[in-house]
Amino acid sequence: MRKPAILLFTLILGVAAFAQTTPTGPHKPAPAPEPAKAAGPGSSLPASAQAAMKAIDPNHIKAHIRFLASDLLEGRGTGQRGGDIAAEYIATQFQAYGLRPAGDNGSYFQKVPMVGIATEPTSTVSLALPENKSMDLKLGDEVVAMDETQQPSSEVDADLVFVGYGIDAPEYKWNDYKDADVKGKVLLMLVNEPPSDDPNFFKGKALTYYGRWTYKYEEAARKGAVGAIIIHKTDMASYGWDVVRNSWGGERSYLVATGEPKLKLASWVQLAIAKQIADASGKNLDQLMELAKSRDFKPIALPIKVKAHMISHIRPFDSQNVLAILPGSDPKLKDQAVIYSAHYDHLGIHPNEKGDNIYNGAIDNASGCAVLLEMARAFSLSTQKPKRSILFASVTGEEQGLLGSEYLGEHPPIPAGDITLGLNFDGVAPEGIPEAVQVSGADRTTFYPTVQETAHDFGFQIEPDSNPGAGYYYRSDHFSLARVGVPAFSVSEGIKFKGHPKEWGLEQEKLYNEKHYHQPSDEYQDNWDFTGVAEIVRFGFDLGWKAASQPDRIAWKHGDEFEAARKASLRQMGASAIQ
Repeated sequence: MRKPAILLFTLILGVAAFAQTTPTGPHKPAPAPEPAKAAGPGSSLPASAQAAMKAIDPNHIKAHIRFLASDLLEGRGTGQRGGDIAAEYIATQFQAYGLRPAGDNGSYFQKVPMVGIATEPTSTVSLALPENKSMDLKLGDEVVAMDETQQPSSEVDADLVFVGYGIDAPEYKWNDYKDADVKGKVLLMLVNEPPSDDPNFFKGKALTYYGRWTYKYEEAARKGAVGAIIIHKTDMASYGWDVVRNSWGGERSYLVATGEPKLKLASWVQLAIAKQIADASGKNLDQLMELAKSRDFKPIALPIKVKAHMISHIRPFDSQNVLAILPGSDPKLKDQAVIYSAHYDHLGIHPNEKGDNIYNGAIDNASGCAVLLEMARAFSLSTQKPKRSILFASVTGEEQGLLGSEYLGEHPPIPAGDITLGLNFDGVAPEGIPEAVQVSGADRTTFYPTVQETAHDFGFQIEPDSNPGAGYYYRSDHFSLARVGVPAFSVSEGIKFKGHPKEWGLEQEKLYNEKHYHQPSDEYQDNWDFTGVAEIVRFGFDLGWKAASQPDRIAWKHGDEFEAARKASLRQMGASAIQ
């Protein structure tokens, strides 16, 4: 009975308050509009999803990294005991969260047939120089070499040809091979690609796939060469010789051969050795590098023969991708999915090294696995499920050349055209509370406006790639999904952290790359604080939920290099799948 009186009293107070704050004359200026405020993280999600996102716990992330990066797992080598333990651990977590298996035969595992190749110390690489001189190269110190043919032994005795950057890119009207016959030759080439500030020419400062060592070996083999030698230069490769030696010093893994041509000699040489090769040929390496920058460059035959006696230990084995799925709630959209990915492998143990020879890979990439697992747990907590399904993929063999994700892209648990978005996590360091994120490649997709809005809600700036010349987009597992048409990119913190200038973040990034990347020192530290990493998990959760809720499939922007692959994947599914 008293409600009308109370409402009237409240209304009177409200009117009085409004009168005190409202301009009363025509000459009083109106208050300036307040800047738009962020809606708040996850504010557009259903209530149960918001609660699940808030339940993301930095201590869970820490516990996963502590285990995955422990010496017990022996560096999680591909096809090795520690890597298999990591896969079992991740599958067990998926099962504990109530996620359904999405691997082979109703399991959480997708078998990835591989071959491990280790170059035996008895292998030799030498150069026959003019004037009957020769040069024997020291494995590990001056050259790393691998026989990719998956044969136990190979012999190379071939002429050496300098082919600039070793790139044949018709869309950029660039061909380092011209019409030269390089069949049966060994090709000497530069890492990276022609320098440019023009975004329409090899994407300017941003490295494309043409600059990656994987492309250079693939193209050399397609041209009929028996070997390829990449010249290592730290600023061009974006990492030092130690990274090359450590990455190639033990067993390397390959997908089982499918008939594509492979090199008998896939190698790198130190810059100093390349200079000696040029000098012995009567050339100047700096001048050769300058010539290689021109579209008019033509292959240069050098008066040198490369002789290699390659002895390899061949180990066939099966590794595993770990796959789980949270079914979607919409009857029409649940057959489509958003996929989260992170690789669990690292470099294992290098038994011939003295001292600490376990490559634990705490940041690279126990951190990404921990993010993936906590993301999966959060999705499982929400009583309301997203419209599309959510796939979780922890993949093998990334350090061996994105092998697990390549296999996943070629053998996805649902058609690639039905995967609307891929979000990858690789190296999420506990540096502090992030004020910025890097989502390199997101701007190439139609999902980018949502990424921008979500970053704004979290109070994150979106930073450009801090080192575009390193070509990170082509060096992590999202690239394997992009190659089959799936709009995909990696998510990580930027270089701006709360309480620190950007310069501090750059210094931390530099310190990690120089001192810990692909080194035994990439180890778990008990004093690490994962509060900031948890924010990245929440950001990724929000993005994935929104992607799973959009009415249409996400696409590449028109003209993107992966647009054709997307259209092809949709055509394979039939006309009904094409938007």
